[in-house]
Amino acid sequence: MAAPTRSATPADGAGETGGPDATRSAAQGNANVRTSTSAAHAVSPPSSAPSPGRNAKRFILAIAAIAALGGALFGYDTGVVSGALPYMERHFGLSSLGEGVITSALLIGAAFGSLAGGRMSDVLGRRNSLLWAGAVFIGGALAVALAPTVPFMVVARFALGLAVGSASVITPLYLSEIAPPHIRGRLVSFNSLMIVSGQLLAYLINAVLAQWEAWRWMLGLAALPAVALFIGLFFLPDTPRWYISKGRTEQAAHVLRRTLPADEVDGELGRINQARALEAEAQRGAWQELRTPWVRRILLIGVGLAIVQQITGVNAVIYFAPKILQSTGLGTNAAITATIAVGAISVIATAIGMSLIDKVGRRPMLLTGLSGMTVSLALLGASFHLPKSTGVSYLVLALMVLYMGFMQATLNTGVWLLLAEMFPLKVRGLAMGAAVFVMWLVNFTVALVFPVLLDAVGAGVTFWVFGLMCVLSLLFCKRYAPETKGMALEDLEHELRKTAAGAEA
Repeated sequence: MAAPTRSATPADGAGETGGPDATRSAAQGNANVRTSTSAAHAVSPPSSAPSPGRNAKRFILAIAAIAALGGALFGYDTGVVSGALPYMERHFGLSSLGEGVITSALLIGAAFGSLAGGRMSDVLGRRNSLLWAGAVFIGGALAVALAPTVPFMVVARFALGLAVGSASVITPLYLSEIAPPHIRGRLVSFNSLMIVSGQLLAYLINAVLAQWEAWRWMLGLAALPAVALFIGLFFLPDTPRWYISKGRTEQAAHVLRRTLPADEVDGELGRINQARALEAEAQRGAWQELRTPWVRRILLIGVGLAIVQQITGVNAVIYFAPKILQSTGLGTNAAITATIAVGAISVIATAIGMSLIDKVGRRPMLLTGLSGMTVSLALLGASFHLPKSTGVSYLVLALMVLYMGFMQATLNTGVWLLLAEMFPLKVRGLAMGAAVFVMWLVNFTVALVFPVLLDAVGAGVTFWVFGLMCVLSLLFCKRYAPETKGMALEDLEHELRKTAAGAEA
């Protein structure tokens, strides 16, 4: 899946939700926040809590470094299969459908993991849920690496997908809830950068191990950062918001004292309590609100944007870049090495997109990116009709890099940000969860069908199909994608309501 760029939303006033699942967690009984009883089962902070400053920066950096390993594992486990597939194909005698099944098994697991991740983080806590995901990352990576048969491999990758999907929800949630407000956006965006960095790391390791055809090592090495995540989490606290949701106010205050100046702690505790009260009230009417025509329309637009992000071909390149390059006559090892360029441009383009999105706006980014992607895919499809040669292979690589640059800098960044901003408060968690679930399902379908389509009609026609999807997506975004730049979420909700009402009139 293309890397999610989640934004903090300071415009949300006191209700900085930290993502859709933070909104969902609010419904667990705001009235249970009791300072008087929390002390009975809270661990009292030391009498001299560390003052903010250098110690706070170290503490926050430690949190970012450890928690963002969840994002890196997300990226590594989705990217590493591209280098392992050519050797797995020979080892297991895989058909094109078999390649699609093995690749997509992780993605269907991730779809259900993303659904379970939010609820689990509400019940067990953000940190403990990441611990669970870390344990599954370790076991899943080892199981995939040692898989003796294709059915075993499929089941192991499905289990690994549960961890990937859970981490895709819980990691940005954890970071957004524990970070001080003034760096929340950067810290959560750091997770997005870690996802594409994890994919780049997978491509680099694939290239090194390809000379020994060590595909099991490619898959199994994911266990190392998973162990680091698992161990590191034992030294981190849970988030203030989760502690407060369980009535453990003293522990919440202790965490805030490690990240904020002392004179801001009480105010932040009050804001968290107020935000949870508003969210709890809002969530009680979430299902009823979906019956409202304008809300249903916004939900359908959000689901449409999620589909757009996946049907335009990004994960076909991420998962199958070596196979695509091999079809041009490039050798297996050379194709795997060349894929590093795809990972590198993803990291660079994501950083550029993050820096531009608040300056340029969401709609211009989407429309510009889809236009560039359309041209890139048209040229890419045409290049497969040239005689096979080393020059053509590198032309194909250059066009894939161009396509990925447009995609990661614009569509990926813009869609995730819009999904985080565009839904009304009453349905924000529910609607975001539905859109992300659909996104994973479409990702699964593309990964399953792409190898079969590649063999049936060839790479040229396949990429022209993706180009046609870009044209349709461009028309959809031009007609329906909202502009949310610079608007407070409350004002945005009012504008979306007016726009939807006008469209229905």
